[in-house]
Parts: sequence; C-alpha cells; structure tokens
Amino acid sequence: MHPSRCVPPHQVRQLTELPNVGPALAGYLRHIGIVDPQDLKGADPYALYHELCILDATRYDPCLLDTFISIVRFMDGHGARPWWAYTMERKARLACGSS
Repeated sequence: MHPSRCVPPHQVRQLTELPNVGPALAGYLRHIGIVDPQDLKGADPYALYHELCILDATRYDPCLLDTFISIVRFMDGHGARPWWAYTMERKARLACGSS
C-alpha cells in the first residue's frame, strides 16, 4: 500500500495494509513466518531479510531490505514512509559491516 494511504499501525490487520507492501511482499513475509503485522513490532529487519535469503538460498535485491526496514519502523511508530527513504540507512549500516 502506498504510504500516504496507510492507517495507523495499531489498526493494521493485514500485511497488505502495511506501507510499501503488496501481494508479493506479503508472500515473502508469510514465507518467513510473519502472518500478522503486529509480529513486526520490535523485529530486526536485517535479520528478516537474512532469514529470507537463507531460506530461499538466494540474495534478494537490497531494496527488499529497505522495504523490511520501512515496515518495521512503521509498526514501531515511526510513520509511513516510502521504502527508498531507508536506502541510505541500509547502505551506511552495511558499509560498516554490521547487519
């Protein structure tokens, strides 16, 4: 869903109601055991991305990690923002060698 149309985090009931999440991304989330948007509160988006990559034995586009960051931050109360708003954060963190 486009970030401008999102309901507040406490009202989100379906994965596709999260900012930047459509059916395909909702499928990735379910694949790693996230079935309720509330499951994302306090989650580590880097760990979620790593888990998906390991589970599928592939390295997904890092923009997927940006989206994971955006939805975890949203559920933690930081507002709905487009996924690309987190690209610089991801690049800086990964450049430091922490994930």
